[in-house]
Amino acid sequence: MPRNIRDQDALDYHQKGRPGKIEVVPTKPCFTQRDLSLAYTPGVAVPCLRIEKNPEDVYNYTSKGNLVAVISNGTAVLGLGDIGPLAGKPVMEGKGVLFKRFADVDVFDIEVDTHDVEDFIKCVTLIAPTFGGINLEDIKAPECFTIERRLQEALDIPVFHDDQHGTAIISAAGLLNACEVAGKDISQVRVVFTGAGASANACAEHFLRVGVRRENVTMIDRAGVIYKGRAENMNAWKAEWAQDTRSRTLGDAMKGADVFVGLSVANLLTRDHVKSMADRPIIFAMANPDPEIPYDEAKAARPDAIVATGRSDYPNQVNNVLGFPFIFRGALDVRARAINSEMKLAASYALAQLAKQDVPDAVRKAYGGEEMRFGPEYIIPKPLDPRVLLYEAPAVARAAVETGVARKPITDWDAYRESLERIYGPSRNLMRIVIRKARQELKRIVFPEGEEEIILRASQILIEEKIARPILVGDPARIAAIASGHGIDLNGVEFVNPAVGSENYASTIYRLRARKGLLPHEAREAARQPIDRAVMMIYADEADGLVCGINRSYAATLRPALRVLRLKPGVRKVSGLYVLVFPDKVLFFADSTVNIDPSAGDLAETALLAAKTVKSYFDITPKVAMLSFSSFGSTRHPYSDKVRQATEIARTMDPTLVIDGEIQADAALNPEMVEKAFPTSAIKGDANILIFPCLNSANIAYKLMERLARAEIIGPIIMGVRKPVSVLNHWSTVEQIVNITAITAIAAGSAPELIESSVRESLLRRAEGRE
Repeated sequence: MPRNIRDQDALDYHQKGRPGKIEVVPTKPCFTQRDLSLAYTPGVAVPCLRIEKNPEDVYNYTSKGNLVAVISNGTAVLGLGDIGPLAGKPVMEGKGVLFKRFADVDVFDIEVDTHDVEDFIKCVTLIAPTFGGINLEDIKAPECFTIERRLQEALDIPVFHDDQHGTAIISAAGLLNACEVAGKDISQVRVVFTGAGASANACAEHFLRVGVRRENVTMIDRAGVIYKGRAENMNAWKAEWAQDTRSRTLGDAMKGADVFVGLSVANLLTRDHVKSMADRPIIFAMANPDPEIPYDEAKAARPDAIVATGRSDYPNQVNNVLGFPFIFRGALDVRARAINSEMKLAASYALAQLAKQDVPDAVRKAYGGEEMRFGPEYIIPKPLDPRVLLYEAPAVARAAVETGVARKPITDWDAYRESLERIYGPSRNLMRIVIRKARQELKRIVFPEGEEEIILRASQILIEEKIARPILVGDPARIAAIASGHGIDLNGVEFVNPAVGSENYASTIYRLRARKGLLPHEAREAARQPIDRAVMMIYADEADGLVCGINRSYAATLRPALRVLRLKPGVRKVSGLYVLVFPDKVLFFADSTVNIDPSAGDLAETALLAAKTVKSYFDITPKVAMLSFSSFGSTRHPYSDKVRQATEIARTMDPTLVIDGEIQADAALNPEMVEKAFPTSAIKGDANILIFPCLNSANIAYKLMERLARAEIIGPIIMGVRKPVSVLNHWSTVEQIVNITAITAIAAGSAPELIESSVRESLLRRAEGRE
């Protein structure tokens, strides 16, 4: 397990909130009596009858075409062995998460309580009509070979045992590129396998497809080299790999070998084994969680080696998530009857090709800015590279079409690629954009609540992911004890003890606040408080931003900052912006945190700050809707008049801004409504920034969206303070803290400004009728 993941982290991840990792979400509205009549009886009878007449219509009227069954009997779960179907369920759910996250494929996980091959086959055969594809998972060898073959023969949908073929497809892509980098002819390389189970058999077979010759493959199991005439621990599948050789041990086989493929157990391979290999050896040590030989040891024994493992903390990770989501995506999109050898081969070649392309900065940033260039340490693409979907799924789909197993051939491949790009919508990329910007120049972010465990855990991630440089305010000994007790690595984190060296800060606090009723002894006491110390560090340019609020109220966090840091030039009031991330869009709500009853000028200022923040931080073109219960004078009332006036003020201050109002919320977000009812509106139902008329409406709205629409909430982003200050909620998660810290970091480097203050104030007075 990676060092930053504890057992309790894994348990919390699976247990908190709704237990498990997946749910079923309706894709059609179901709110009215009419909706119910369409979703179920009597309306549902119509598609039923259509499907009865033409079974292929099941793809048009049900979810079958995007639904995969992940089916297991729990007999070979990860490296845990035969733990049973119930204990294997978290893995199957996890598989479903990866299918959905990487390729938008829906999954039902099914755990079958049987060791009997015939019972398992019968069960899958009987439920197969529900699905567009079958992903067999964690079934032990040799039974898995029989199960997959028999199901492929019986069913007319793709049946794919990922434990066999996933590893084969990814490792073959790596082998193609490793041979190219090492200058080896793949048809001449000698390959040694340790392990003779499902994965090893599938890898060996697939390696033949990419050019390895059968006579150059040596397979080793617990009894040693599989050679012709061996009787011990043999079966039909092993017999296919028996060689006419004098080699009997791993040491014998490794002498002069070009490639080692480990699908066995940890620490099986020694440095001496590696040293005995041919020049520029290729080592794929893929046992999990610990490889047959650690990456560092292999490189120490042979610096010229190209090494891949199954681990994410070393170069060249052979990760099955590079395969199954995208292979099924391509197969489902053409309604393939099977996943054949040509489709698997196409997947391998697509991955090999992608690894040779220039890696986008966004992908480099996602992996801490590490160098990624085709060569010994980059022969396989990274799982978080969004281009994998765009390379692999079309390659698989095209192979299906060309080999005649596609029921629904694709003819417009450009349009298909565009449909795939929509899977990774803007909402999924939002924080990746923010974190990429934060990594460009690491900012010093101070945390006054430095003794909180959740802050320590977030700080570890900030350091490891190179997002920011955390400064923790608190007793260093206490922080160290908390970190040690929870297995948190704070290497690289700075500590500040507020009880030490507070004198200079006290004098500055007194100088700033002496005419505000502050006494000298109060200034000295304030300088020893974590929040005041953190604020003074920002004031003294010893930190770039502040994040706080886990155990403090909103006002208790913001008030000390405003007393010292003050507002930006030209800003009259601080305001707050929330980011709401939905599956298909991103919206920004303001002001949802500060101003209870803002004036027209306040609303205009909030709109301008929000627009500049959205453009500067998120690279999103702002389109601002000034919300009200009225649209463009439909109801005259002081409340709606205020919003209309605010719109005019904002337009005066920034004529280039796309803004309109007053406008009702549904019109701001509904293109059809605007086109029919308000064709002259500057907002065409495509608003992304919603400015609410008061704190009541804004605060209620974002919390309803969080609870009812399950929007992911990021924020609040505090706008208008001279230097970045961000307020957490008491219930903020580690991920939310990391996200708001990344936003705080980019705010420190690119804080949006309004127009020059004197000009701005004159415009406000004129617009508000004070001139």
